[in-house]
Amino acid sequence: MQKRKKRTVFMVEASVIAALYIVLCYAQELILPSSATGAIQVRIAEALSVLVCFTPAAIPGLTVGCLVTNLLTVGVIPTDLILGTLATFLACVTGYALRSVKLFKTPFLTLLMPVIFNAIIIGLEIEIFYVEGAFTFTGFLIQGALVGLGELIACIGLGIPLYLMLKKIDIFNKFKV
Repeated sequence: MQKRKKRTVFMVEASVIAALYIVLCYAQELILPSSATGAIQVRIAEALSVLVCFTPAAIPGLTVGCLVTNLLTVGVIPTDLILGTLATFLACVTGYALRSVKLFKTPFLTLLMPVIFNAIIIGLEIEIFYVEGAFTFTGFLIQGALVGLGELIACIGLGIPLYLMLKKIDIFNKFKV
């Protein structure tokens, strides 16, 4: 019976995280159109990447949240559904693996994973599928840097304060079964 309860808690946590990701993206879009789904973006919901430090349920939660957000975004091409979701999944898995590595008492490397994976994967995607003309390495570096900057603002700039707050209130341990 205990195993069933743990599975249920895991699914509820993942669902709540996915829903929170989607709601944050769409609230941001209502307030600042194209700021969470445009070519150049700072997706505030990416700060939730820090949740992999607290629960493994954040891996499917953030992955599904990203996928559904992209599915509901007008003008997204199918490759973005695949590559954007893949970047999020890889960032979550590696971030979860690095969750106990702390730098200045924060999971800096965990929060750096979305920056790295999105800069590379989405930077390549933009350069290949969205930019007219032939692929250039310089173009990829520029696209990757722009994506990485948006991720850096969301994941490090917002993620570290979120981590410190969640650590202080110990919210995930308050609801453990």
